[in-house]
Amino acid sequence: MSPARRKLPIGIQTFAQIMSEDYYYVDKTPFAHRLIESGKYYFLSRPRRFGKSLFLDTLKELFEGNEPLFRGLFIHDRWDWKTTYPVIRFSFGGGVLKSVQHLQETLHRQLDDQERRHELPARYPDLRSRFQDLIVRRSEQTGQRVVVLVDEYDKPILDNLSDRETALVMREGLKDIYSVIKDADASIRFAFLTGVSKFSKVSLFSGLNNLNDITVDANYSAICGYTQTDVDTVFAPERDGLDREDIRRWYNGYNWTGEAVYNPFDLLLLFDKRQFRPWWFETGTPSFLINLLAERGFFTPQLARLRTGMELLSTFDVERIATEALLFQTGYLTIHKAEEPILGHWIYTLGYPNHEVESSLNASLLSVYTDDPSQSFAHRLRLLDLLLADDLMGLKDLFQAFFATIPHQWYDNNPISRYEGYYASVFYSYFAALGLDILLEDATNHGRIDMTVKFNQRIYVFEFKVVELTPEGRALQQIKDKGYAEKYRALGQPIHLIGVDFSHASRNVVGFEVYSQPETPSSAPYT
Repeated sequence: MSPARRKLPIGIQTFAQIMSEDYYYVDKTPFAHRLIESGKYYFLSRPRRFGKSLFLDTLKELFEGNEPLFRGLFIHDRWDWKTTYPVIRFSFGGGVLKSVQHLQETLHRQLDDQERRHELPARYPDLRSRFQDLIVRRSEQTGQRVVVLVDEYDKPILDNLSDRETALVMREGLKDIYSVIKDADASIRFAFLTGVSKFSKVSLFSGLNNLNDITVDANYSAICGYTQTDVDTVFAPERDGLDREDIRRWYNGYNWTGEAVYNPFDLLLLFDKRQFRPWWFETGTPSFLINLLAERGFFTPQLARLRTGMELLSTFDVERIATEALLFQTGYLTIHKAEEPILGHWIYTLGYPNHEVESSLNASLLSVYTDDPSQSFAHRLRLLDLLLADDLMGLKDLFQAFFATIPHQWYDNNPISRYEGYYASVFYSYFAALGLDILLEDATNHGRIDMTVKFNQRIYVFEFKVVELTPEGRALQQIKDKGYAEKYRALGQPIHLIGVDFSHASRNVVGFEVYSQPETPSSAPYT
């Protein structure tokens, strides 16, 4: 007998409501138990809408001893329900704070609420003293050390990244508050901070340098999000009519060196609407992220297989935002592989987590290349029509039309436009935005293929070259000379070799040659 369907907890971050009102719940208490038994101070970075707030609320209910809520869960028979702890919780998840005055007002209001609830009127006017005094007095009042929970600790800074001066002031204000946690060590039982980004310790956590960062700890990779097992068991009643492989391809793949997970928001909206759409991406991808990638001229094919180290992934601050760190911490790239070289420095291979992110991010990048995003969308539809019709020469006209729409000042301000990598980026983004099966720099015995696309039982092998003024045919010739097509012959599908020559002077496609190799030995070139 299949389990009964329950209510979908879309947007609900309150543990008590989920457990008491018949909502689906994925048991995360094994992670809570391990954290509490293993240490005292923790920090966790996860992208937005990954369930961080719900996990903090679960910790709150656990420490406050609300035993009925945990019946049937992993931790119920492993917890001392006779002992309760005072909890002080801060959250910056609601609203946008645009000045340090608003930050201070928010903190004062949250302290007011907790002081009033426990009949402990404020004895100091400044935030730092009020916070520290509240910790000490709550411990004295209850006879137990205090639990401190901070949700979205970094949001006041992230909301102001486009205004560097305000972001710096916000950072200093938060640093002063967070330093209290270390100073009050004797009165603290447990502390857990969550956020989207990991700001460097010297800038924000200089006063709180004893945090155990579990962001890329394999043991906690699935602390937020849903695993494949969760989808197959907890949410089994919701999968009727939805293909399991399509669900996995669209939404699974977020990984922090352990078990991969789904974004909960994506799955819950899929089960509710019964449509595959970029639900998470559409809820608030920051425009500054897309603009920053375009301004820096980032080589977009590199996003699919980017190798970096932890020092770069952890380099995130107002004065310096590494592209790798920004994309990883905000959830647009995830860890595909972790390797430890002989010298002891971990090397991480990053890539897109899934189809949703790859197609949506590339579509957004294409839109900023032109003054008219609707034109970019029309070009993508045209590309799909041409591939379905196997009209390869129509691709030349399409890409010439697209490059012609890019403003000249964009080229002038972007140094990558002088290299074939830029033109390859545009081609790649078009195919990636459609969600096609793409291989980049696929290795053969004779070299690396720039881009291979598999679609509609056909294989397209691309090589890109930048020439001076006129087409030279070097790109197609390289594909032939190095036998790039041989790798795919065993698939028994038609293979199209496509050489694309770009001119930096004209800033457009000047050569587009195609050599088709059907399943039979006979081949016919057409240009």
